[in-house]
Order: sequence, then C-alpha cells, then structure tokens
Amino acid sequence: MFGEFKEFIARGNVLDLAVGVIIGAGFGKIVTSLTDDMIMPVISAVAGDTDFSNKYMVLSGEVAAGTTLAAAKAAGANVLAWGSFITAIINFLILAFVIFLIVRQANKMMKQPAPAAAGPSEVDLLTEIRDSLKK
Repeated sequence: MFGEFKEFIARGNVLDLAVGVIIGAGFGKIVTSLTDDMIMPVISAVAGDTDFSNKYMVLSGEVAAGTTLAAAKAAGANVLAWGSFITAIINFLILAFVIFLIVRQANKMMKQPAPAAAGPSEVDLLTEIRDSLKK
C-alpha cells in the first residue's frame, strides 16, 4: 500500500495539482486584500458607504443597533451576513477575471505556429525518380 501511495504521489500531474492549489490559495489571499484594501475603499469614496463586510440582518437574538458583525456573532445572535457574501462574490469575480486574463495570455504564448507548407509526398518523389530513370 505504501508503494502504491508513493507511486501516486510521484506522478507529475499530482505534484502539479498540489503546487497549483498552494499558489491558488496564496493568490486568493492577494485578491481578497486587493478587494478589501484597495478596490472597495475607492468605490466607497466615489459611491458612498459600500463597506459590505458589516452588513447583516438579525434573524434571532438581541443585538444593539450599529453593532459589528463580529460582535453580533460573539453575542450569540443568529445573523444573515449578506455583506460578507457580497464581498465574497466580488472577490470571486475579480479572481475569475484575473485567471481569465492569465489563461488568455498563456494561450496566446503557447499558440502553435502554422505548419510549414508541406512538400511533395513520398509517392510523388518516387514517381519523379521512376520517371527520371525511364528517360
């Protein structure tokens, strides 16, 4: 069993997948920071209060008005954190767009050059040789 596991892990595509997952997790953190720390403050400055992270609806429990989401959860209230969900959607869209741009650029770089004009086939060459020998 250990030998099979070692063989499975040693496959190239498994290692590539592991590296991709690790890099993807780090990239996700970068996108989250980009959204939370750079994009949303600019949108807030232009459009007004768009900080969705503390937007929620209390489903059950007592929560004072103006309480942050973390404080409401700590108080044991059952909350519908729709602001966190909106932020996660924005993060996903940014991440998906950046990945699209990377894949698009990689596809352009990996594009195969057009095959060179094909020369005469073997049959054509043999026919020419035969005709030349007949002459």
